[in-house]
Amino acid sequence: MSLRPGEPGVAPAGPFVHPALFYLGDEEYLAGTVPFVRAGLDEGEPVAVAVPAARLALLRAALGDAAGGVAWLDMSEAGRNPGRIIPGVLRDFADRHVGGRVRIIGEPIWPGRSAAEYPACAQHEALINLAFAGREVTILCPYDLAGLDAGVIADARATHPVVIDRDGERVSADYAPHRVIQDYNLPLPEPADPVTMGFDLHALPLVREFACRWGARFGLGPSAVGDLELAVNELAANSCLHGGGAGTVRLWADAGQVVCEVRDAGTITDPLAGRRPVDMSPHGGRGILMVNHLADLVRVHTGPGGTVIRVYMRA
Repeated sequence: MSLRPGEPGVAPAGPFVHPALFYLGDEEYLAGTVPFVRAGLDEGEPVAVAVPAARLALLRAALGDAAGGVAWLDMSEAGRNPGRIIPGVLRDFADRHVGGRVRIIGEPIWPGRSAAEYPACAQHEALINLAFAGREVTILCPYDLAGLDAGVIADARATHPVVIDRDGERVSADYAPHRVIQDYNLPLPEPADPVTMGFDLHALPLVREFACRWGARFGLGPSAVGDLELAVNELAANSCLHGGGAGTVRLWADAGQVVCEVRDAGTITDPLAGRRPVDMSPHGGRGILMVNHLADLVRVHTGPGGTVIRVYMRA
C-alpha cells in the first residue's frame, strides 16, 4: 500500500500542494496521515490537524509522543460552517507560521454532513486552491470512501490537483476547481412559510429588530439572537452600499435551525469574498467574513440577477 504523501519526491511541483487522500478504514487513514505528519515534524515544519473528533483521537493516539508537536482542531466544531474554514482554520494557522512550509491535514467533508452543508463544502475545497496559490503550504484532505457517495468523490477529484489512494499518488485528470465553484452556485430552494421585510439604508434599525424578534420566536436563545442581529446588520448594510441600495430579508425555521436570508440586486464577483482575513481583503467582503464567523452555515447564490445569502443558526 502506498499512502505516503509525506515521503520525499511525491509532492507535485509548485509552492502550494493540495492532495486528496482517498481511504478505506482506519488502517488506510493512518497510512496516509501519520507519515505526512511525521515528515513535517522531521523537517521542522509547523503542522496542524483539523479533522472530526473521532479521527482526531485516532490520529493523535497513533502519533504517540509526537502528537505534542501538532496543533489539533476538531473540524466538526471549528469548521461546521465551511465558509469559516479558510479564514478561521487554515489561514489562521498558516499566517501565524510564515517563512517556511506549513503542513495541514484538513477534513471538511465527512459522513453526516447535511445536504444543505455539502454545496458549501465542495465550493470550499475548490476555493482553497485560489486562497493559497503561491503559498508554501501543503493541505492534505482525507475522504472516506466507505462513507461518502460517488458524487462527493468525483467532486474531490475536481477540487484537488493530486489524488492519493492505495495505488499511489497521481495527478487528477478531472481537476477543475472553477467548474465546481460555479456548479454549486445554484438558486436556493424556496422556504415554505417565511416572514418577509423590505429595507433600505434608513430601515436598518428596523431590520435588526425584525430579525431579533422573529429569531427569538423561532427558537434562538439570547446569545444566538445577538449573533443573528450582527449578521443581518452586516448583510443588510452591504445590500444598501453595494447591492442597489435596498433589499429583502426573510426568516423561517427549518429542522432545528433558524434561517435568515438577505437578497439584493448586487453581484459578488470575488469568489473569495468573506474568506480572506480583513487586512488582506482589498475587494471588500468584510461583512461576509464576520457572518461566516458567526453562523453555523452560510449559503450564497450570486449572478447577474442579484445575490441571495442565507445564514443558518442552531436553535
